[in-house]
Amino acid sequence: MSYYDTVKDMLSRLESGLSKHLDDLFLPLHMWVREVQISSYAGKPDEMTNILPIASDDDGPEGPTRKIISIKGLTKVFGPKPDAAIRLLEDGASKGEVLERTGSVVGLKDIDLDVYEGEIFVVMGLSGSGKSTLMRCLNRLVEPTRGSIVINGTEIRDLDDKGLRNFRRTQMGMVFQNFGLLPHRTILDNVAYGLEVRGTPAETRRAKAQSMIELVGLKGYESVYPSALSGGMKQRVGLARALATDPVILLMDEAFSALDPLIRRSMQDELIDLHDKLKKTIVFVTHDLDEALRLGDRIAIMKDGELVQVGTPEEILSNPSNEYVASFLNGIDRSKVMTCESLMKRPEVVISLKTGPRTALKVLDDSDQAVAFVVDKDRRFTGLVKAEELLKVIETSKPLAAAVNTSIRTVRPDTKVEELIAIMVETDYPIPVLNDDGMLMGVINPGSVMDKVRPDEVTISEEVAA
Repeated sequence: MSYYDTVKDMLSRLESGLSKHLDDLFLPLHMWVREVQISSYAGKPDEMTNILPIASDDDGPEGPTRKIISIKGLTKVFGPKPDAAIRLLEDGASKGEVLERTGSVVGLKDIDLDVYEGEIFVVMGLSGSGKSTLMRCLNRLVEPTRGSIVINGTEIRDLDDKGLRNFRRTQMGMVFQNFGLLPHRTILDNVAYGLEVRGTPAETRRAKAQSMIELVGLKGYESVYPSALSGGMKQRVGLARALATDPVILLMDEAFSALDPLIRRSMQDELIDLHDKLKKTIVFVTHDLDEALRLGDRIAIMKDGELVQVGTPEEILSNPSNEYVASFLNGIDRSKVMTCESLMKRPEVVISLKTGPRTALKVLDDSDQAVAFVVDKDRRFTGLVKAEELLKVIETSKPLAAAVNTSIRTVRPDTKVEELIAIMVETDYPIPVLNDDGMLMGVINPGSVMDKVRPDEVTISEEVAA
């Protein structure tokens, strides 16, 4: 055997023996690290509360919250034979068949729906879908044929005329498409009108109206009459008037539909800002999907008086319930709507900052991963570490912290994918997703993003196109 072969054989046997020795030495630590990973990310319910919220029967779009509107079995039939129409519906007849056989029009059919406190809930659909009928049933401008509507703990169908008027004055604000301003009153008096009807003293109502005018950005226009205002300014007055009575719920029926596109976009921004400040529950009706996706915490899509799908914008974009819903989504830029929360996955390897570099390297090797995500004792994200960096610190006998790259771009669960893509083009590692406390919620692998946000081509059926 040559000298070279002898040395090679000695090194091979040394490497094998050293590897076995390290396995025996570090196996307990390795098992501890894996246990920490499992308990933190996949196993112990008492340690999961900062990662996955505990579900409850009253979970809203962002966790447990109160149902402010609860609708059960709501049906509305317009026409001479509502009872006969309902019997036909129960037997499976379509809206067209009911019209043909009874002369009655089905406005709503067996609607079950909950709206949670503080959310913007958008109802959308094409003309004749029943969205405005549903809105008007909420304040009984349209009288339901059958079903239950509980708002803020009150079954509004049980209210007499006086009770209903008082309920509308104290619990609801309404913003109309056509503004509904009184032309002979100044802006200040228009905004104060609801308080005047309620019997609020003049000084108090004028002060409240003034604060609402300032809130919607119309300070200085208090003495102007509606005829002098633009469409967008008139709609701001209508919004201020609705907010002046401090309603529990704000109903907005196609409120921005009559506005020019640029003004409409501006009013959407105004509404989002106002909602962030006031946290009002808003039910917003629109036929525009872009508007629905931009404004809605959740969206209800309607067709022929029935609910087709209810969900967050991401849920609807990711999983349209049928071809009718999918047809709305063609051409939508999903990256502007979807958030990182829908794309993130559990990280493959998470190690504690106090782990030794040799153990970290072995965990990476056993997991067949190139990078590990590092967290501190409170599970806050510290950075990521690569195998080659671990080798360097092992050679120089430095701690794991010396190998950790802390200059890592991160995102939040609610970060839009559009922003994520801009980050990905500048990085070569999975993007960590952190919550408000800096805890690692998940990671996003670049290769999984485009398949998720690329719009699917959907063929619109004749029924949908009709």
